Amino acid sequence: MPSSSPSSSEADVATPPTLPLEGCSRGGGRRRGGGWALLGGSRLAPPGKPRVCFGALGWVPRWRGCGRPARLSPEAFPADRLSPDACGVPRLQQGTVFPSLRIAMRCFLRRSLTVGISLLVFLLIINLYSWPQEDSAMKEVQRWAQDIGLHQLHADQNRHSLQRLSNATNFLNVSYHYLAGTPPLQKKFLTVGLCSVKRKRENYLMETLKSVFEQSTQEELRKMVVVVHLADPDQEWNAQMVEQVAKRFAPHLLLGHLLLIHAPSEYYPSLEDLKRNFNDAEDRVQFRSKQNVDYAYLMNFAANLSTYFLMIEDDVRCSKSFFTAIQMRLASLKDTSWVTLEFSKLGYIGKLYHSRDLPQLARFLMLFYQEMPCDWLLVHFRLLLTQKEVIRFKPSLFQHIGHYSSFQGTANRLKDEDFEEDLSRFPDNPPADMVTDIVTFENYLPYKAYSNMADYFWGKAPTAGSYFTLVFKQAAPIVRIQIHTGSEHHQDDYLRAGLVELGTEKSKQHCIKYTPIGRFENGHFDRGNLENSTASVPECMRIMVTEGQSEWLIISSISIWTKPRS
Repeated sequence: MPSSSPSSSEADVATPPTLPLEGCSRGGGRRRGGGWALLGGSRLAPPGKPRVCFGALGWVPRWRGCGRPARLSPEAFPADRLSPDACGVPRLQQGTVFPSLRIAMRCFLRRSLTVGISLLVFLLIINLYSWPQEDSAMKEVQRWAQDIGLHQLHADQNRHSLQRLSNATNFLNVSYHYLAGTPPLQKKFLTVGLCSVKRKRENYLMETLKSVFEQSTQEELRKMVVVVHLADPDQEWNAQMVEQVAKRFAPHLLLGHLLLIHAPSEYYPSLEDLKRNFNDAEDRVQFRSKQNVDYAYLMNFAANLSTYFLMIEDDVRCSKSFFTAIQMRLASLKDTSWVTLEFSKLGYIGKLYHSRDLPQLARFLMLFYQEMPCDWLLVHFRLLLTQKEVIRFKPSLFQHIGHYSSFQGTANRLKDEDFEEDLSRFPDNPPADMVTDIVTFENYLPYKAYSNMADYFWGKAPTAGSYFTLVFKQAAPIVRIQIHTGSEHHQDDYLRAGLVELGTEKSKQHCIKYTPIGRFENGHFDRGNLENSTASVPECMRIMVTEGQSEWLIISSISIWTKPRS
């Protein structure tokens, strides 16, 4: 046994040599996980029995994730701290310190420190946002926390997880630059995707993101992720936008609600000598062709993030709880095949897709990127996938707020007249199946009367006793019903005589008992205060034709309001 302890340089070697166990027995207890492992020692035996010895190593450290327990070389034992035990084996005196334990301690301390700092920064940022913004000292601390948080976003662990995400979703084989944010750990319900480039005049990205987050509840945000493709070739501008977004939306970045990406220019096709379709100027053709590729790479990235993908622009304002409104519209179309749903009539704003269709759509945009503008290509894609008619819902959930186009800063003050920011006064229309014995004309299907679409149900001349019934998925505490028949273009196709009934005791596709609540007047019905109209909560709503008519029947809209559930 050496007579001196190792030097500090010897104590810091990467792989410490091991020492065989000594003594009467070659055993020892080991505790799994972090803490200490007993690799030697002795224990007292019952009277008359020999003492059992476990070796001379004593307690040595063991850390989770750092390999096997640390083992100490003979040189690690100070000679002046050893004394023989009952078995004659050298034992360590209490209080002996080993410099070589620094080797394993580094791993434990480094991991603990990293986790602790990350948690501290996250909690600090969340709490700082609840402090008064007028405090200049607090603003300075907030900036510091945001800077540290942004640094954490670029840590190797996040880059590796993002790389794994890229491998799973990258159908166009693009190496994205991950600018800020972390991918969701689980698949979301909805991805909100938008592209943004440097504008010659006003920039609206921050205002758009603010509207998305402020108009969504925490419960809604947990089910969606916002992906921003900063698609400008100017890397300095991209860096400036990342800094602005990180400072203003740090909590959303850290919570996985927001991702910022960039597809490098080397992955873009040539934007020179493009086709001059529609007699567009060369610079406009270049702009719209690049825009097609921007959106293709955005959709390519988002393909596996969620079940649905919502396309918006970087200059929009959102309706309050637009997420829930979209969920309700989807519920009304549960058994309907569709490719594109529209929640705004303008450009690329408010277009909803199944995420499973995004790889095809991304390739489609790449294939025809120089042929025509993106919104025209989206129409062709819908038609190719056999959705012939536009499915657009009213009111619109998104409004264009930009005053100047991203192309050359030209004036662009388009507005969607159907936009409504506060949807609280609009109907709930609980999910329901529609059943009717009225012969349907072409593709004017029953569900179109109930979905708030810019379309309607159109049936051939009804007879007395004909019906149009809603069978609710769950009993609905109805407080108001409003029904309109006829249309602007077919004003004679309204219901001449009919009544509205609420049904209970549901049995498959109908209810057994019905209670009349009122009649149509000039093709319209509007009745409130219906809470106590039936003995139990209604499970059906039926329109009953009381007199036959020669004119066909259009049901343009059925709106139902329900009592909020406590």
